Amino acid sequence: MEENKSKKAQATVEVIEFGPLKISGNFILKDLKRNTEEKPVEIWLCRCGKSGNKPFCDESHKK
Repeated sequence: MEENKSKKAQATVEVIEFGPLKISGNFILKDLKRNTEEKPVEIWLCRCGKSGNKPFCDESHKK
C-alpha cells in the first residue's frame, strides 16, 4: 500500500459560477510526474482555459 493512501484525504470541491473550482481541506496535490507533492489548504483551479498559470486560476475569466 502506498504511504499516502494510509492518510484519509478530506476535501471540499466548490464549483464557482462562471469561475474556477475551489478545492479546500485536507488533500494532496501532485505534479504531472506524480512525484512532487504539496499539501495546500486551498487552491483555485481554472475551468475557462484562459489562465496563464494553468491549472491554477489567475482570474483571467474576469477580463
